[in-house]
Amino acid sequence: MWSPRWRKAAADDAAADGKAFNSLFGEILDWMLAPLLFLWPISIIVTHNVANSIANQPYDQALAVNVRAIARLVKVEGTLARVNFPAPARLILRADEDDTVYYQVLGFKGELLAGDKDIPPIAAPDNVEPDLVMFRDEQIAGEEVRVAYQFLQPLDGAPSRLVLLQVAETRNKRSTLASRVVTGVLLPQFAIIPIAVILVWLGLSRGIAPLNQLQSLIRRRRPSDLSPISVSGVPEEVRPLIIAFNDMMARLEENLQAQQRFIADAAHQMRTPLTGLRMQTDLALMETDPKQVHRSLVQISQSAERAGHLINQLLSLARAEASYEKIYAVERVDLESLLRNMLSDFVPRARQKDIDFGLETTGEPLIIEGNPVLLGELLKNLIDNAIKYTPEGGCVTVRTLATERAIVEVEDTGIGVPEADRERVFERFYRVLGSSESGSGLGLPIVREIADLHRATVSLIPNPSGKGTIAQVVFPRARAAEDDTSTSRATAGQFPPG
Repeated sequence: MWSPRWRKAAADDAAADGKAFNSLFGEILDWMLAPLLFLWPISIIVTHNVANSIANQPYDQALAVNVRAIARLVKVEGTLARVNFPAPARLILRADEDDTVYYQVLGFKGELLAGDKDIPPIAAPDNVEPDLVMFRDEQIAGEEVRVAYQFLQPLDGAPSRLVLLQVAETRNKRSTLASRVVTGVLLPQFAIIPIAVILVWLGLSRGIAPLNQLQSLIRRRRPSDLSPISVSGVPEEVRPLIIAFNDMMARLEENLQAQQRFIADAAHQMRTPLTGLRMQTDLALMETDPKQVHRSLVQISQSAERAGHLINQLLSLARAEASYEKIYAVERVDLESLLRNMLSDFVPRARQKDIDFGLETTGEPLIIEGNPVLLGELLKNLIDNAIKYTPEGGCVTVRTLATERAIVEVEDTGIGVPEADRERVFERFYRVLGSSESGSGLGLPIVREIADLHRATVSLIPNPSGKGTIAQVVFPRARAAEDDTSTSRATAGQFPPG
């Protein structure tokens, strides 16, 4: 349905605006893979910590066994503590191929009873639990070690009489075990993540396949095909888009049909004055009597004036419809000032028909938001109709009223509009039967079109005097003055949605 030229123009417009087309596929892929790539290093850190915790457990138990074995070798004799640590036991404790093992026994006063002095001592807690082995991390000669320690308390329970037992071991075996755990966990991830990326890619490709099918379906359509697209078999997420697209196509078809009817009606209405002009011109060419020629020229002038009025009405209606395309700027308009400036144009016509023509205003500004050109066209058509259909010696009054809304009324004492025709007169080219005045039947449709554009309502009310009609237009009032700046910036060059 969209031609390559249209697509190229859209791409050029986007490039001119400095914007690129976003890819739905790429957007979803980014949102799925970015968290995965973000969480991967976090999982490595967590895995490393868990592996260290796992590696500590078996080796901590072995250190605790060594501490308890040394504790059984400690003897307290009166005020002294001693350690009977045979050489074979010391050799077994030192016989570790991977790590360096240190041990230490400190007496009641912190003196070294046995072992290595390199292990830093630690202060005793307030309460000593029997047979409790605790663990901490330290450094010996610049190397990380794991220390298991226990406080022994003599039977008399004196807090100052404590023996400190410590066994320290470097972390080589622990690091090796932790590395194996980390490697065993992370290596599969190196294979799983690329596979996951491929599967996500394939899944997204399959998921957006209906969009590609929809695109192909729309491109295969003829430009004149505005029929709705079937929603059967369409994914749930795409269905609202298809329904909205079908609604837009239905509105477009209605607009095209309305334009076709308007063009047909306009051609029909233009045919009548043009045919009259042609006949009167032929008659004038055949006449030899100067008086008859003058009479024919007068009729030609009148027909040309009617044709020009019809063309102006058609152009006004086209301008009102084009306003939906955001051609006209919206600004704050004083209806009373606008009326005063334009009423002088109708005074000569009112005097020709001896019509009492007047203006009744509130005396204060009546501000609305709109376009002064279109509003002037609306008021011009209302006043023109009132003067046209009011007989000689009648009365036409234009008034403004200020309530929560801004109201403009045009009251006449003309022929009036029957109740059955009060809505039909807003249809294009419709004219009330029995009227001797010539007209195009476009004045009130133009008024309704412009009123709708300004979110106003227009209606015809019987004149309380019993003769004529009151044409009433009710506009929404403009917002507060402090919003003027933001309003003018927000609505410049466009009308608010009706």
